[in-house]
Amino acid sequence: MTFDSETKATETPEDHGDELRLWLRLLTCTTLIEGEVRSRLRERFDVTLPRFDLMAQLDKAPDGMTLSDVSKRMMVSNGNVTGLVERLVESGHIDRRTSEEDRRVQVIRLTKLGRAVFRKMAAEHEIWIASFFSELTEKDVKELMRLLGKAKASTQKAAKERASLPT
Repeated sequence: MTFDSETKATETPEDHGDELRLWLRLLTCTTLIEGEVRSRLRERFDVTLPRFDLMAQLDKAPDGMTLSDVSKRMMVSNGNVTGLVERLVESGHIDRRTSEEDRRVQVIRLTKLGRAVFRKMAAEHEIWIASFFSELTEKDVKELMRLLGKAKASTQKAAKERASLPT
């Protein structure tokens, strides 16, 4: 039997506040879903989640994106993106060209092959995600989205307040 942080917190709930137990529940759900997506991508398509995420960003930008823009959108370093790009260029899924505006900047985009492969993966990915939430009603999903929106706003407010404090 696998024990996660949430399970440990429920064993002695008096040691943990409601907010901590909520955080652990969110973390557990995220970890379970991400792990299952990673496994399915690897087993079904022999691709990693970061490669899938990079291709997803490029699918939304048919004219391509700079490495810097991709890094910002994926919230990773340029170095992380560079390694992913190299492997996807080698496999023929993306192409890379020098920007016409700035010769120092590289623009990447999905190739025809890359777009076809990504869209096949994305279609299955969508089915997987729907299956993970199949026990929730439409009303449940809307309420969860509303509540998570409030949690996100609350966290952003706390981060903004912390950033404005003198160091």
